[in-house]
Amino acid sequence: MGKISLLGCGTWGSALIQGLAENGHSIRAWHHKKDVVSAMAASRYHPRLDQFEFHPNILFEPDLSQAVMDADQIICAVPSHAVREIMTHLKGKISGEAIIVNVAKGVENGTLDTMSNVIAQAANHSHEYIVSLYGPSHAEEVIGGHPTTLVSASSSIKSAEKVQSLFSSNILRVYTNHDIRGVELGGSLKNVIAIAAGICDGIGYGDNTKAALMTRGLTEMTRLGEAMGADTATFFGLSGIGDLIATCLSQHSRNRFVGEEIGRGKTLPKILDEMDMVAEGVKTTQSVHDLAEKHQLEMPISEGVYQILFSDKDPKKVVSSLMTRDLRHEQIFS
Repeated sequence: MGKISLLGCGTWGSALIQGLAENGHSIRAWHHKKDVVSAMAASRYHPRLDQFEFHPNILFEPDLSQAVMDADQIICAVPSHAVREIMTHLKGKISGEAIIVNVAKGVENGTLDTMSNVIAQAANHSHEYIVSLYGPSHAEEVIGGHPTTLVSASSSIKSAEKVQSLFSSNILRVYTNHDIRGVELGGSLKNVIAIAAGICDGIGYGDNTKAALMTRGLTEMTRLGEAMGADTATFFGLSGIGDLIATCLSQHSRNRFVGEEIGRGKTLPKILDEMDMVAEGVKTTQSVHDLAEKHQLEMPISEGVYQILFSDKDPKKVVSSLMTRDLRHEQIFS
């Protein structure tokens, strides 16, 4: 069996390596907070996952460079805004044929790059050996043994199939997809729509509102994806509509939680200050705003979220403005 490394011991990364360890693989796990690494190594428990004990095949490594030494597969599970820094540090320290499995979901602020592009640039790593593993998945449910489906996406079908084989189990079914751009965009853009869904929950709106929001939100996701060269069909798969449904509806969703708190009247700085986990959709909202301007696209829901988060617009007034836009024919595809 190959050597596997995990970068980032958050809930999702930890859930993924637990399954690999149970299947007989040995894993070296690194986390940016050394005190957290020491505590997990000593207790064998994860601080955010109840009754979760790390498998004996999981070893913790406090040194980043040592963690990836001679690794055949490297799971990148750090927040999306930290990916470039981590991969820049590892440039020249990763085997050229090691497969980097990205599970971070986001579009980088400024560059507007998806994570596979960030990894390729920062680590000077070939796209052939970069895979993004996305789909509707919450760590708590995977840990609980709930059946879950993911999609392994890469420009190289060979690499995608290797990751598919590595992670598949009796509770994880993994599909492959060649459209890594579409998969990454779907898994990232849905977080913006999930914030909007949470805002609706916080205000007290019901199923009618959320159904409309998710449907029109999917249209916006697809519209931007098409403009960036992604396949339309990808947004109707696991990383698109599948992840959108899970994130907009789930009690586990951090992005929906942020929106719900805003809908109840809390400010964004206060919400983020009180959270001990990352809601990727906040930073992605800024990137989506910039991408919509760059490609001259109309994305009213995403723009509404941007105005609420970064211009302190009143959520109810934003909803009202969305409802009173010019009437038109329903357009699903561009």
